[in-house]
Amino acid sequence: MSALAAISLGINYENEIGEISKFMQKFTTEGGKKTMEQDGDAEMAELSVGTSETKYMDILQAVADRKQDTISIALDDRFTHDKSLAFRIEHNAKTYEDPDADVLDRDQRDAAARRQQGEGAGGEEFPAVLTRRYTVQPAQAVLRGIVTRVSDVRPAMVVAAYLCDACGSEVFQECASARCTRGSRLVRFQEVKVQEQPDQVPMGDIPRTLSVHCYEGAVRQLNPGDVAVISGVFLPQPYTGFRALRAGLLADTLLEAHHYDQLASEATAEHDDVYGRVSRAIAPEIFGHDDVKKALLLLLVGAPAKRTGDGMAIRGDINVCLMGDPGVAKSQLLRFVSKAAPRGVYTTGRGSSGVGLTAAVTRDPVTGELVLEGGALVLADHGICAIDEFDKMDEGDRTAIHEVMEQQTISVAKAGITTTLNARTAILAAANPARSRYNPRLTPEENINLPAALLSRFDVLFLMLDRPNHDDDLQLARHVAHESDDEIDMDLLRLFVADARARTPSMPRTVADYVVGAYLSRDTSRGSIDTGMGGAQRSSIGSTTPRTLLGIVRLAQARARVRGQDQVGIEDVDEALRLMDAAQVTLDAQPGRAVRTDPVSAIFQIMARLARQGGPELRYNEVLERTGLAPVPEAVNLAQTKITFVAAVNE
Repeated sequence: MSALAAISLGINYENEIGEISKFMQKFTTEGGKKTMEQDGDAEMAELSVGTSETKYMDILQAVADRKQDTISIALDDRFTHDKSLAFRIEHNAKTYEDPDADVLDRDQRDAAARRQQGEGAGGEEFPAVLTRRYTVQPAQAVLRGIVTRVSDVRPAMVVAAYLCDACGSEVFQECASARCTRGSRLVRFQEVKVQEQPDQVPMGDIPRTLSVHCYEGAVRQLNPGDVAVISGVFLPQPYTGFRALRAGLLADTLLEAHHYDQLASEATAEHDDVYGRVSRAIAPEIFGHDDVKKALLLLLVGAPAKRTGDGMAIRGDINVCLMGDPGVAKSQLLRFVSKAAPRGVYTTGRGSSGVGLTAAVTRDPVTGELVLEGGALVLADHGICAIDEFDKMDEGDRTAIHEVMEQQTISVAKAGITTTLNARTAILAAANPARSRYNPRLTPEENINLPAALLSRFDVLFLMLDRPNHDDDLQLARHVAHESDDEIDMDLLRLFVADARARTPSMPRTVADYVVGAYLSRDTSRGSIDTGMGGAQRSSIGSTTPRTLLGIVRLAQARARVRGQDQVGIEDVDEALRLMDAAQVTLDAQPGRAVRTDPVSAIFQIMARLARQGGPELRYNEVLERTGLAPVPEAVNLAQTKITFVAAVNE
């Protein structure tokens, strides 16, 4: 069997170095004597410092003056200078990284020699990689994803210095040994795990992950949950130790990061009746649920967070819970909102655990240290976390999100790691009633089998029921059969939400007083009892609490953001109150059905209300008149004229 023939690529790297040197020394910007077309990279334009015409020699001078430590070489500049060379560099970026660095090292030495006017540098000559004070960034591959895990910053050895015990001479060699430190060069190293965004993953597929290695200036720039565009060079990850002996033809890949950019929001055009039109763009294929869609739009936009003087943070994200019968499009609404949000995470209660929602402690395969890996709530930081089948979660797992829904932090104390993670996310939950379908013969408390401590953390709680109605069914059929042309596509909706979230509307004093008055009136109505014996009692689930006041403020500020205003108006507060009342109506007794009311409890509540108004003594006839009862004479002692309330005293 003959040996395999060597394949020659036909590339003379010595000539390539000459071409690179020519490019570095002669590429000029507009206004130079040897003008070439200016590249359109804004970032590279910012790096063009100095007063001469040569772009990269000016950058090299800035490095020598310690004004910057990164030399980014734009691929557009290479194409302007030599298209064939640029094409080879684009498809073999890692190979050309060392020639670029060698050319820049030589140019820097030549410039230093000229400054010294021919004087010798003197002393021992060290390898260039030890004395280099900058990082070269060649042509790059670009990817976009969400950061799921970030390791600690560790020193990585680039050059190891070996000392001979016999003669004392030093030998410099690129080695990964951690024992040799004298004369060695260590750089900062950090590993980042990046995952595909949910809107880029095909249906039914698992999101792909990639390891990103960051060095020097690229470390400590990304946090779990960040959505970023990372540029760098794709490389195979070599195996080490005993694993290298069993390695086959397959190899893991990594991205050596050179630069990153946070995704920026863009402005969108203004529309007439923007609040109604954009709310109709929330899941347009779903008929009805107008108030629910408006609440979801306000959830997408949110309100600005506040921080008091003592450092206490007040959340601005709006939490919404959708409770109802199966088949009323709750899950579809959740999926749409998670896709429309700038950063959305969708999960289910049955498939999520407390650790999966908050944070898990894992061992890093590179450094071997214990690291925190953020869960769904951490990844949804500054976004929305949609939790379907909320009622199917275990009670212990559901308790883990109590802190997130109010303080928006996750406190972790596991495996010797004690820290607090940010989870500044809005919670959108969907749940079914206790017996799968809503039973109108039961009270809302019996139907909604969730603890009050959890329900009070939701700003809006809607009950969505599947009621048979001929007119609604006719409109539904027409909605399905006729497509509307006045729809806003998903991209425009995302841009609108991103632009609205950038505003910080303030609340004038007059509007604040109006909010206080509205809250007090709602709080008073919470304590009132219907005087009619057949009237419906107000559900304690939707009762007014101190958190309701903050909910009103958040909804009003969110609507001001939607309208593009810098101040909250009274109409925004009225709309927030209307949405809360609309949600409360769904929780109250269902129309057309009598609510089971204990007669003794109803009479006592009427008497208690009269006692709060007129004192502890009540007139017997007035109580009978207010209750509308006609008691049997044999069952009531009509000789009595007064009823006195006596407060019980504990001994």
